[in-house]
This record gives sequence, structure tokens and C-alpha cells, in this order.
Amino acid sequence: MSAYTIAEAAIDDRTESLGELGQFIWKNPELGFEETKAHDYITTYLESEGFQVTRNYILPTAFRAEFGDRGPSVAILCEYDALPGIGHACGHNLIAEGSVAVAVGVKAVLASRESSHVGKLIVLGTPAEENGSGKQLLIDKGAFKNLDVAVMVHPASMSVLRFMSIALVRLRVVFNGMASHAGQYPWDGVNALDAAVGAYVNVSMLRQQMKPDCRVHGVIKRGGLSSNVIPDETEMEYRVRAPTTRELVTLTEKVKGCFLAAAEATGCTVAIDVPTPIVKHIVPNETLARVFQKHGESLGMRFIDADPADNIAVGASTDAGNASHVVPFIHPLYDIGTKALNHSKAFTEAAGTEAGHRETLKAAKALCFTVLDVLGNEKLLKDIKEEFHAEFNSTRAEKK
Repeated sequence: MSAYTIAEAAIDDRTESLGELGQFIWKNPELGFEETKAHDYITTYLESEGFQVTRNYILPTAFRAEFGDRGPSVAILCEYDALPGIGHACGHNLIAEGSVAVAVGVKAVLASRESSHVGKLIVLGTPAEENGSGKQLLIDKGAFKNLDVAVMVHPASMSVLRFMSIALVRLRVVFNGMASHAGQYPWDGVNALDAAVGAYVNVSMLRQQMKPDCRVHGVIKRGGLSSNVIPDETEMEYRVRAPTTRELVTLTEKVKGCFLAAAEATGCTVAIDVPTPIVKHIVPNETLARVFQKHGESLGMRFIDADPADNIAVGASTDAGNASHVVPFIHPLYDIGTKALNHSKAFTEAAGTEAGHRETLKAAKALCFTVLDVLGNEKLLKDIKEEFHAEFNSTRAEKK
């Protein structure tokens, strides 16, 4: 019996329980760093499958599950946080389901006497993708050390091999002035709301000089409590995005200049905070992507960027990009049979459907077969690593 057959049978045998896992997480959406129910459900499932599980790994809702102790190390990344107000509008319940499906498929092969595959399989539970850069926090604590490859798949309204997200940084901006009676003594006040409005206008003017593939968007979270009082403190939240991490650093300095200028013009002070680590752009490993393409197409997946020349421009960001800078990595998107876009209520609904479950297991099989190829083919792994090192040691990578 081939390794693919063993893996596929293991996934098929667990179709119902894997669907229940995805449904449980979908029905119990939890925000980043608060995913206790998802954490407990997934870790209990993996323990029942014979994985050695470390709960609360580095972060309270992260985990690490391992099987095997020799050979190449491959990590399957798992996400399970939801979005405020609209639940699993990015389908992270399906990511969790798919990652666990890949894990049980690969584990079945590693445990089989009929297979010569050897390897160390890791399922890494990475919380707070949406707003907390959980993967970078785990990277900083050494969770990605000694990995040969890391992989995951993500639900969407289309199938994309080389998902290349852009870099992002979150900014929290607080202006402080001086309160005063807005009617009787306005001249004694220093208006922090004026500073916030000025900053908003400054950023809007900056957009004329921004490249088309860069993004800056923000809101005023606190603008004062009463129209009869000169606001003495206001708060803004901004996100700055650029195609590469290097471009992001340059653009962020310009955006910060907008805040500083507004503070200077109004006589306020300003504090600019970066509450979470920078989200880096994804650098997909082409060698690994082609292996996934082969298996995906054999299962009926159709990729809109099947030709490497078909670059798909996106404005989204994910901390999975940070992983791609420390280990060979792919993050393909797979179509769950909806026209709804991620981060919409309609996508939340799609992430809870039978079609979503079915397409998730299809993508999981393709990723499972990809991992098996990595574990069973020394030359393939060598090529994957050589591409990775060339990418990040080259002049081209420096420009990123």
C-alpha cells in the first residue's frame, strides 16, 4: 500500500470527527489569545491520536504536538482565532480542521510498517493571527528552531498556490493636550482632537505620494467625551501595509511624521506605540509550491496562478509571512465553494458549511501528500532548502 493511500485512508476514516472539530470551533469563536476552547479541543483530539502534546506552549493558547523522533522536521501550522463581531470570517476553524487532518494522515504513514518514511512531525498551534502576531512571538521564543519545512493551507474564494501577503505594522497613537471649557475658556485648552484630525488629514495627503500597492488605514478610537470640553486626550489606531518588509519600514516613518507634525501644529504631545510585532510579507517556496500544485491538481483543485508568471496581487497580511522568513514555507489558498470574500459575514457562513468541510479535507490531502514527499525524498528537501537560502542570501532578498 502506498504512503498516499495510507494517509488518505486515515483522513477519510476521520471525516466525521474532523468535521466535528471544525464545527465546534466555528460555533465557539474566540478572539486572539483567548482561544481556550479551541486550544483544548484540538489538543485533546491530537492526544487521542497518539501525539505527544505540550499544552499552553510558550503562549497560553498555543500548543505543540509531536510524533516521531528522527528524520526531517516538518511543522504544520494551525490557526483558530476569530474576528471581533463576525466570528470565523477568515475560516480559521477550517484551518484547524485541515491542519489536524494533515497531521493524522502523515502520522499514519510514519506509524505504518508498510512505509519507509521517517520524520519528526510537529503540529504548531499559533494563536492570534488576526491581531496579535502570535507566530512572531513564538519565533522569538525559539518555537521554529530546527524545522526543515513549515506548511499550512487557508480557505478562500479561490485557489492560489503562491499566496504572497504584504507586510503590516499596527500603530497606536495617543495625543495629549489640556482640557478646558469649550465655551468660556477655549484659549486655555490644548485640543487633542485637533491633533487627531490633523493627523488623519496629513495621512490622507500622504497617500498621493504612496505607491499603488501600499495601504494606510486608520480610525479615531477616542475623540473626547463631551462637545463642551476641549479634549485633552485622543487615541488613533492605524495599520500600515507595503509589499515588502523593507518598504514597510520606509512608509511607516513617513506615517509617523504625519502624527508628529499634527502634534507640533496643535501644541500636543504624542506617543506612538507598536503594540504587536511587525507582520512580514510571505515569501513562498516555489519548489514546495510546485509539489503542492501536483497533488492539488490530481485531486481536482484548480489554481488561478498555475503559471508562475501569474502573480496574484493581494492587500491582505498575515503573520504566516514571518514564518516564511525563518523556514521554507507555503501558504496556499483553497476555494471552499463561495464567492464571498474573507472577513465578511457571508464568508463566516461559508466556513460553517458542508462544502467548506469537504474542500478543506481535499486541500488537507494535497498538503499531506506534499509533506510525505518532503519526508520521503532527500533531494527534494535539499532543493527546497537551497532555494530558501538563495532567496534570503541574495541581493534580491536584501531589497525586500
